[in-house]
Amino acid sequence: MVKIRLRRAGGTNAPAYRIVVSESERVPTAKVVEELGYYDPTKTPTLLKLDAEKTRQWIAKGAQATPTVKRLLSSISKA
Repeated sequence: MVKIRLRRAGGTNAPAYRIVVSESERVPTAKVVEELGYYDPTKTPTLLKLDAEKTRQWIAKGAQATPTVKRLLSSISKA
């Protein structure tokens, strides 16, 4: 199964995340199928950049978003 999930980047005490498509059986640090965007919670205001068209295509193909990514996607649609 393919999942849309967060992959941690950034340094110590400065987390940043990439929103990626990867196989669910693999560890989050393994090779990814595609990068869809990024999320930086340390910035004020929080920085979230996402390619909405690619995300819709992956969901249409059957990719499942993790609960955290679902929350981020819903925050985009409300804004």
